[in-house]
Formats: sequence, C-alpha cells, structure tokens
Amino acid sequence: MTTKVAIIGSGNIGTDLLIKCLRGHPDLEPTALVGIDAASDGLARARRLGVATTDRGVQGLIDMSGFHEVDIVFDATSAKAHEANAAALAPHGKRLVDLTPAAIGPYVIPVVNADQHLTSQNINMVTCGGQATIPIVHAVSRVTPVPYAEIVASIASRSAGPGTRANVDEFTETTSKAIEVVGGARRGKAVIVLNPAEPPMLMRDTVFCLIDDLDDELRARITESVESMVTEVARYVPGYRMKQKVQFTRIEEDEPLRTLLPDEPRPRWKVSVFLEVEGAAHYLPAYAGNLDIMTSAALEVAERLAAHSAAPHAREVV
Repeated sequence: MTTKVAIIGSGNIGTDLLIKCLRGHPDLEPTALVGIDAASDGLARARRLGVATTDRGVQGLIDMSGFHEVDIVFDATSAKAHEANAAALAPHGKRLVDLTPAAIGPYVIPVVNADQHLTSQNINMVTCGGQATIPIVHAVSRVTPVPYAEIVASIASRSAGPGTRANVDEFTETTSKAIEVVGGARRGKAVIVLNPAEPPMLMRDTVFCLIDDLDDELRARITESVESMVTEVARYVPGYRMKQKVQFTRIEEDEPLRTLLPDEPRPRWKVSVFLEVEGAAHYLPAYAGNLDIMTSAALEVAERLAAHSAAPHAREVV
C-alpha cells in the first residue's frame, strides 16, 4: 500500500523531491506538484511525468479532486509561505513535512530524533546546514558534554535560489537553535557562506565542538561515534562523507572564548569535523548537495511516517 503525497513548491527543491520520489521511493506516491508560476520547469516536468499540477498555490491543491486521498504534504517554498500554507491545510488534517526554516513544528534530523515525532502534524526539517552538521554535534554530545558547537555551511552560490536567499536570517536562527535542541550543545551558532566560485564547489560543512577534557579513551569514543554517524547519514545521502579524520586541538590559554561562553567554565579542547556533500544529480547538479541532503532527509522522514501509519499499533496523528 502506497502513501499519497503532494509537494508544494515547483522550484529546485520541490522538483528534485518529485523526481527522487518517483525514482526510488515506491512506498510514496506523488499525486500533485503545486506552484504559482504556470511556466515553471518543475510544473512542466511533472505534467510530462503524469503527475497532476496546479499553479494556484495551496488553494489549488485543496481544490483538486484527489486532495482528500493525500496523507503527507511536503512544503518546499519559503518560511513565510509555509506559515500561510500550514494555516490553510490545518483544517484538513494533512501531515506536513516542512523543508523551510519556518520551524512551526519540531526540528527533525532523521538519524537523531525522527522516531520521536512520528505523531507530529507538522515536522520541520531545519535547514540544509542543519541536516549536514547536527548529526555530528549529536555524535559528540552523546559521548561527552558540548558547552558550545559552531557550524559553517559553505554552498555554491549557484545552488542558492530565491527561497534560500530570502531565508538567510531564518537559516542561521533555526540552525543555531536546532544545534542545541537536537544536537545537544548547550549553546549553538550557525554560519552560512554562499561561495561564488566557478566552477561551483560542492557543499562543505565544518563542525566545531568545544569540550571540557580529553583522554585517549574519550578521543577513541568520539571518533567512533562520529564515524558511525557519518555512515548512518550516508545511508540516505550517499554523497555525504568526511574529508579527513576527526581533529582534536588543545585550546590555548590566550584564545578568546569569553564572547562564546561568558558564564561557562573554559573548555580545554576543540573537536573539528570537516564534511562534504555531493548531490545525487537526479534533477539538480552534483554541486547542489545542500539541496540534495534536504530532499533526501525529507523523504527519509516521509517513509518513516508512512511506515508508522501502516503499522498495526499506529494511532491517530495529534
């Protein structure tokens, strides 16, 4: 039995979601792609693939004859648009997977906490940087306390569409908060860099975790935890990988940390993890790993939602 899904947003992310869904997710049946530009490439591709379309936004989706059969709606628009879309869909009881930084629902990283939120009506996929880096912060924090974690997500400028550019502030705020709530750091910070290099670069992510102390046993446990987490993420994002071994650096006494942790005991070690994300190039170029990891993570969550709904013990969504 398949779960019927609809996708709001006919841009890069929404179109990539559609193609991924058709190619490799037989348990999810895309029934509609929703946009607001009748001439968009995404809507044209969907029609060629036999998927129903509308250029009247969320209201056009609601008015479709098969809307009542849709169980999961992906929103690949923008943070502001998602607020309106969620309000319009709320009376209809649809489950929303939000790929914007709106953060109306709980933050979800599939390998960290997806199973805790399978009854949530609205699931937020944080950001591309969050999907790439928060698993690593969690991998460190499940071994030892992390007073502070900072991530830097560098993406090709070409892969940043209008929605991404409009949501840069929301990106940093949502990702920073999710580093704490999901990653387990006591304080989190996120930075995004739109790199204009030509040819476009692959997505690169740097994760810094400050920790209090370190010995050989803890070093080995952190390394094993991080490497294991990378393997788990790569199961649904094959282009996700570490660029080098986990780095451990002693923090010098004259290194200024007061602005980062003004009221905390001074950490003594920095754990650094350097990542690269290469896209699967289903619809987007391989350099757009930032978008690929979002669509892959969203589909991973949707599959878990569908499996949970189909299970004998599944209860009504609340």
